[in-house]
Formats: sequence, C-alpha cells, structure tokens
Amino acid sequence: VWCKWRESRTEGTLQHQWQQAYALWVKFFALSFALGVVSGITMSFQFGTNWPGFMNTVGNIAGPLLAYEVLTAFFLEAGFLGIMLFGRSRVSNRVHALATVLVAFGTTLSAFWILALNSWMHTPAGYRLQDGVAHAADWWAIIFNPSFPYRLSHTLTASALTVAFLIAGTSAYRILKGDQAGDARLGLRVGLMIAVLAAPIQMLLGDLHGTNTLKHQPAKIAAIEAIWHTQTAAPLTLFGIPETQAGKTHFAVEIPYLASLILTHNAHGELRGYQDFVEKPPMAPLFYGFRIMVGVGVLMLVCAVFGNYLLWRKRTLPTWFLRVLTGMMFSGWVASLAGWYVTEIGRQPWLVTGLLTTAQATSTSLNAGMVWTSLLGYLALYAVLLVSFISVVLHLSRAQNTPEKRIADSAFAECSS
Repeated sequence: VWCKWRESRTEGTLQHQWQQAYALWVKFFALSFALGVVSGITMSFQFGTNWPGFMNTVGNIAGPLLAYEVLTAFFLEAGFLGIMLFGRSRVSNRVHALATVLVAFGTTLSAFWILALNSWMHTPAGYRLQDGVAHAADWWAIIFNPSFPYRLSHTLTASALTVAFLIAGTSAYRILKGDQAGDARLGLRVGLMIAVLAAPIQMLLGDLHGTNTLKHQPAKIAAIEAIWHTQTAAPLTLFGIPETQAGKTHFAVEIPYLASLILTHNAHGELRGYQDFVEKPPMAPLFYGFRIMVGVGVLMLVCAVFGNYLLWRKRTLPTWFLRVLTGMMFSGWVASLAGWYVTEIGRQPWLVTGLLTTAQATSTSLNAGMVWTSLLGYLALYAVLLVSFISVVLHLSRAQNTPEKRIADSAFAECSS
C-alpha cells in the first residue's frame, strides 16, 4: 500500500509520519467522541426528570435549538464517522479526507447550536412571554444573543488549547519512554505550535468575554473578583480567602487599579460590589474556579512559548521539560472545567437570566435522596470513564514504541526507497 505513494525516501518518511500521527490521533478522537455521547445523553434525560419547569417555560426555544443540533450536526457526524474511523482502506484518499473534514465540521456545528442555547440562557433575547411561557419572536436574536459570539469563540479556542496540550503531552510521554519515532517528534512540534498560537488569542477573547459579562451579569463579575462594595479604581485580587458572612477577603494579594483597568479599560472605572446585589451567585466557587482557569491558562502560555523557543534554538527538548509537558497533558480539561463551573454557577439563582429561576425549574416529584442517589451514581460512572480514558491514552502512547511498530516503520522505509 505504501509503495503506491511512489515518493522519494525523504518525502515518503514525512508522509509516513503524518499517516502514523493520524492513525494514533483518530483513536483518541474516537474515545473522546464516545465519552461526549455518553455524557450528553444524560442531559436529555434530565430535562424530563429533574428540570420539567425548564421545558415547560422555555421549551419552545430550547427544543428547536436542540433539534437543530441533532438534525444538522449529530447526523453529519454519525453519517461520516464510520468512514473516518474504518474506511481508510476502503475508500479513496479524497473521500476519506472529505469524511474527516465533515466530522470536524459537524462537531463544530454541534458546539454552535449547544452554545447558542447556553448563551441564550445567560443573555436571553428575541422572545416574548405569553401566559408565563416563552415564545420565539426573532430567531436571529435568539441564536446570536449578546453573549453568544464571545462564548462560542472562547470555547472553541479552549478546545484547540486542550487538544494542543494533549498532543504535546502524549508525544512528550512517548519520547520519555524511548520512542524516537518521527511522528512523536512531529506531534510535539505541532502541539506546541497550536498552543503558542491559541493561548494569546484565548486571553484576548477572555478579556472581551469578561467585559461582555460585566455588562450583562455584573453580579458574576463582583463574585469572581471578590469586589464587596461598589468602588472606583478597584484592585485585582490575585489570591485570597473570601468570607461571605464577614464581607471581606482574608490574606488578599492585590494589584491596585488593575480590576477596573481590565474590566472597564479605565484605571478609575467603577465596579459594582457583591453586597449591592439582591440576587447574586455564591462567591467561593466563582472566585477559586476563575483563578484555577486563569492560572492553568497562564501556565499553558508559558509552556508553549518556552517549548517553541527551545525547539527553535536547540531542536530538542530537555528531559525535565518533557516531564512538564507530560504533566500538562490534561491541563486543558482542568481549565475548561473550571471555566464552565464559573459560567454556570455564576448564573445562579437563575436558570434563564431574568426569566426562570433554578427553584422554579426543578422537579417537585423528586426528593433530595433520589437526587443525591442519581448524582452519586453518575459521578461514579464518570469517574470510571475518566480513569479508563486516561489509561487507554497512556496505553496507546506506550504501544507506539513496540517491536511490531518498529518493524512496520522499517518496512515502510524500504518500500519508500
């Protein structure tokens, strides 16, 4: 099969590296896709079991958006996923490449519709109320609601960063285990290059998203920054221990003026205080979650810049830095999860801001014991799936450095020459 390429030895080797990289990463994609489907199914059941008030009130808007996601994105992914995973030797290269592109487009389209609904829940627009039920008045305004562009771009860039460090981390792990294959070095370079491009963009998007949140959800910003009272020239709290009852942050490490400068682009800008809001989210999860997200993001930027610098200067990475990248393998998920905790908890006490509270949407037929039982069951299942996912990723990475693979590499090199 490889002889069909009829290329020179150098070109064939490079082609082989890309082919080997694809063969490995498509397995990781299949694992991630499967976990996404399993976790997504839970949400559809919860609408009917735990949150009937949600669909009763905003089902006329949420239902069509979820249906659009299924009819466009999910069917597109499902239709071409089989060709992408199993059709490599059964269809032409062009058809296989087209199937891969369509699956990627389908996953992006899925994010588009899901985030359109999620953003609408934060900043609802384009609807009218009739007998306490929301009806669509302008679908364009519903889909492209005020926070949607920022949330979509921020999430997609976070996904790129997550994948970049997964690629770089697993490639570093392979090299540490003695795998000197070309596709391992290729994955290391590609992962770090994606990271160094995406990280600064993500920070810019985060700044834009923050100013948009300040406009539409100021109580969330007050909780994130631990700003207790309305003030001008507000300092940025790098770290501390906020105490809601006392209304103060213990052991606070602050930078003067910086919170006002970042959020209002004016060092003397005014920010509303947490205690000035009647309806406000819990502060601690937002305060700590935001700092985890930003802290991991800054660490990712530093690793990306330093890693590319070392590759540019020395063409290789020292062992200690390979260990750092291995430790950063799943850092993107940590930052993304922390960010989503900030996003969703920061909407409380609203499920749909200004329209439907969490208390109004919950089921009255379920007691606390039933909810806790199902929640703990799901957490246990997800923990098993997470451990399994990490174990398989590490196993696949180690499996690339086997005698069988080295024999195949040697055979390909002879075929190419």
